[in-house]
Amino acid sequence: MYSFLVNPASRSGRGQKYWERIKSILEERLIPYQVYFSKGPGDMVNLSRRLTGALTPDGEDIHLVVLGGDGTANEVVQGIENFSKTRFSYIPTGSSNDLARDTGISRNPVEALERILASAREQPMDVGFLHYNTAYSSDGGQPLEKPAEDRRFLVSSGIGFDAGVCQEAMHSKIKDFLNKAGMGKLTYLGIALKQLIRSGNAAAELTVEGNGDSSQKVSLSRLMFIACMSHCYEGGGFYFCPGADASDGILDLCTVSGVPKWKVLMVLPSAFTGKHYRYNGVERYCGSSIRIRTTVPLWVHTDGEVTCLSDDILVSCSRQLLRFYY
Repeated sequence: MYSFLVNPASRSGRGQKYWERIKSILEERLIPYQVYFSKGPGDMVNLSRRLTGALTPDGEDIHLVVLGGDGTANEVVQGIENFSKTRFSYIPTGSSNDLARDTGISRNPVEALERILASAREQPMDVGFLHYNTAYSSDGGQPLEKPAEDRRFLVSSGIGFDAGVCQEAMHSKIKDFLNKAGMGKLTYLGIALKQLIRSGNAAAELTVEGNGDSSQKVSLSRLMFIACMSHCYEGGGFYFCPGADASDGILDLCTVSGVPKWKVLMVLPSAFTGKHYRYNGVERYCGSSIRIRTTVPLWVHTDGEVTCLSDDILVSCSRQLLRFYY
């Protein structure tokens, strides 16, 4: 029995059409399944929590198959209550699909389904965790009355410029229009140029632990962003951390600081091929636990999902927690 969690709105509504193709294959082959659809933000978290919360140690596993983008997969992971009894598969239908890009999952939904049905094997995958030591509201930057909830992630978590781009894209009025026209990346390009002007005014201090005998402290001035990566890619193909291993329990960090804004326009395109580390101010660190403190609150994302601002976060990694099937 496969439990499909479908985001029909992914890829500006194409998710529903992709599901219809998958549904016809399942029914033609008499493959047992159940399907659940999201109707808005948070639905996938609640569905995942309900389906996995009822699992018992001596009961059968549940196999969740997520049809959506990286953000949909992120929501489902937030809700998993019983990782040991949950199998997780992914059929990418989003615009970025960085999880699929790094794992080699076909972006053709039918081909991805065929792999799951015919030859999917368990590949344990790390799950990242983000804890807000401080959190501020998006409307005015006031401290939140209640502590912000911890977040999980599969691909990456970041603070600064990349999160700012994600936050603005989430509320962009022209994103859906450009996605339907096959030009969704233009949304991010325009937003990135705007965020570039605003960014780079904060300093940061990193405390990196879990990759050696002692912790490492790093000070960064004129911070653009810090990307904490479990996989190699984020942001629709930026190859920020070549060689990152999503099952080793270690997060790879890409930091960009002290780089003139005009030069960032050269650094970012070079990141599509992993050549960005040749520039001064672009550095790489590794650890299983990273504390990041900044001089001003900045946007923070998990797999491109943004909930609030923070100037003090703790990012960690739980090795091979997710039973990933592909």
